[in-house]
Amino acid sequence: VQLQASGGGWVQAGGSLRLSCAASGASIRNYATGWFRQAPGKERELVASSFRSGGTVYYRDSVKGRFTISRDNAKNTVYLQMTSLEPEDTAIYYCAVNPRAILSTFTSTSGYIYWGQGTQVTVSS
Repeated sequence: VQLQASGGGWVQAGGSLRLSCAASGASIRNYATGWFRQAPGKERELVASSFRSGGTVYYRDSVKGRFTISRDNAKNTVYLQMTSLEPEDTAIYYCAVNPRAILSTFTSTSGYIYWGQGTQVTVSS
């Protein structure tokens, strides 16, 4: 599975961005998908994930109510809609796929074996 992330950029605090992750090489319809981020000097963290068809999702506490993960299976693409952005959201954002996730593991960072190249999100105060 190859993943191509896009949609990052610079935005002022309170603004919005939508990240896209286009998959190729296989259908991700039945895979768990996740958006991770890594800020300078910090470890990579899971921001949001979607289990298989997208009926079950996870968000880390700091983005709940502001970020929305979704997918378009016809386009084999996953999205992360980000609103009310804060300077603390500044990071490189990565999409990833876990082809073997089960319901109890799709929020774990392990198991995500296919990764996109990352897209920079910068939020200024």
